[in-house]
This record gives sequence, C-alpha cells and structure tokens, in this order.
Amino acid sequence: MIDNKNFDVIIVGGSYAGLAAGMALGRALKQVLIIDSGLPCNRQTPHSHNFLTQDGKTPQEISVLAKKQVERYDTVTFFNGLATQGVKTKNGFDIQVASGEIFHAGKLIFATGIKDIMPAIDGLSACWGISVIHCPYCHGYEVKGEKTGILGNGEYGFEFSALISNWTKDLTLFTNGVSTLTNEQREKLGKHHIEIVETPIEKLEHSNGYLQNLHLKDGTKTAIKALYTRTAFEQHCQIPTMLGCDLTEEGYIKIDTFHKTTIEGVFACGDNVTRMRTVANAVAMGTTTGGMVNREIIFENF
Repeated sequence: MIDNKNFDVIIVGGSYAGLAAGMALGRALKQVLIIDSGLPCNRQTPHSHNFLTQDGKTPQEISVLAKKQVERYDTVTFFNGLATQGVKTKNGFDIQVASGEIFHAGKLIFATGIKDIMPAIDGLSACWGISVIHCPYCHGYEVKGEKTGILGNGEYGFEFSALISNWTKDLTLFTNGVSTLTNEQREKLGKHHIEIVETPIEKLEHSNGYLQNLHLKDGTKTAIKALYTRTAFEQHCQIPTMLGCDLTEEGYIKIDTFHKTTIEGVFACGDNVTRMRTVANAVAMGTTTGGMVNREIIFENF
C-alpha cells in the first residue's frame, strides 16, 4: 500500500525504458511512480548483447542493477502490480491498478513494450528469445557460421535472408507454405546459395529452448541451430488507446521527436514505439523521454 497517491509523473512499465525515464526524472527532483507487473518480453532470453558495459549479462542482471540504482532517488516510488485503466482528469490523469488503487499524476509515460503473437508452430514459443530470435545485432554473433533458418516470405523473407547472410552462409529460407517471392528474388537467393523451402513446418524440436531439428509436415527434418523470424505483435498495454493515443499503421504508439503521443501530457518510449528492439535503444529512449517530460513540467510552471 502506498500512502501518497499524487505524483508529478506516473511511468507505466518498469523495464529498461521505464527505469531510464525514472532515473532522469528522479535526478530532476520530480515525484515519480513506476508501476510494473514484472513480466518483461525478454524474460526468456539467456543473455543480452550489444549494450556497452553490460554485454553478455542476463536481462534480469541488468534490470535488477538498474532498479537498485533508480531506488537511490528518494522521489521515485515503485509499485509492483498491473495498471488496468487510465482516465483523463481536470489536472492530469488517474491510473488504476488491478488491486483497485488509483494514483494521480500530471504527466504519464508509457514504457509498456509489446506483446509478441507467436505463430502456431509447436515448440516455437518455448524457443523464443533463446534460439528463435528476431535481431542479429542482439544475438547474431553467438550463432555466427551455424546452420540457420529464416521463417518468412515475400519481401520480408528476402530482405531478412540477405541481412542474415552476413553472419552465416549456411542459410535456409522457410516460407512455411507457398512462396510469394518474385522470380528475381529467387534468383538472387539462389546466387547466394540460400535454399528456399516451401513445405509447411510441423514443429521445432528443442532442448530447453535450444533448437535441434526443424520438422516439416512432409515428414522430413532439418538440423538447425537458430531460426530468425519477426512475429506479429500487439500493444502490451491498452491504456494508451483508451486515452485516445493514436497508433501507427504498424501498430506502434505514435510519438513526435519529443516522445509526445497525440494526447497532451502523455509520452511513450521503448519497444511500444519502435522496431528497434534493443536494450540499449530502450535505455536511450527512456532517458530522453524523462528529460523531455521534466522540461515540459518546468516550463509549464515557470
């Protein structure tokens, strides 16, 4: 139970972007509440990479240390729970959590990430973030030169195959059904010795999330170490759209260069606004957003 219900800023989402925004605002002496349900989207990922000073650490190691550092700022309060509703009020916003408590703030930051929608392939969700991966800059070095697959089709399948060919030449494109590649794309993939397999996938055989074999519906199987794919997604938190925040055509929260959404007083940062799903980018966006919110508060009251 938190006695104080009124804050300058409420941050919904306490992973990397939310913690970075909280640190910036704590250092700016603002009264901040960070609400977090403790379920980051990368919780299955064994190691985080391509983040200076933290390369190779587990996501949990990074977030535990980050939270410990943000907790040093006595104007920052944490609430462990799920934000369920948001309402615009005369002087700002009310955020209600699952326990029924309601908190008020003049500004909101949503650092709530996205929810991946897994393809209906047996074993894929268990491997997600471990050996079924989305970002070569986060994970490509660890599987360089290994037998690797791309799960995709059409322009996306072609583009991703070309990109991943930087990390391995032992590459197969699995279209999981009839190919929609153009003849020109097929020829180019063939020139780079990238095989195209159209047979639908039956299941992924794995050991604790680490791929061993990819089984096709015709009964054949292929030994494989990694599979890249880009899943469909939805916003992890529906409160921004409840408040009227616009989404982009892709489904991200629409923000301007100051990280403002289309609703005055509401900001967003992290995976919920961009394709660039890296820890380093989330931290950078959170720090920027915290600074932008603080600046707005100062000039509104100056």
